[in-house]
Amino acid sequence: MCRNIKPLFNFEPPATEDEIMAASLQFVRKISGFNKPSQANEAAFNQAVEEVAAAASKMLNELITGAESRNREVELERARARNALRFGSKEEL
Repeated sequence: MCRNIKPLFNFEPPATEDEIMAASLQFVRKISGFNKPSQANEAAFNQAVEEVAAAASKMLNELITGAESRNREVELERARARNALRFGSKEEL
């Protein structure tokens, strides 16, 4: 799966429409193989992005969990720590 698509469920505050649209765009790019479609394929590409975004929004609204909501800032710091271990900190570069 595309590494640029981030989990959107169970965060406080909830995922925005922009985040859902960005994830949908990445998904359609990945499965189509197009970063930017040709004019001939643009309508189908954009329609697919909109449909994936609608399906994702519906799913996110219907999912339920008993787990406590995750904090975006805490998750961001965890990701930064993992990246520092994996790639080294900026001071080392």
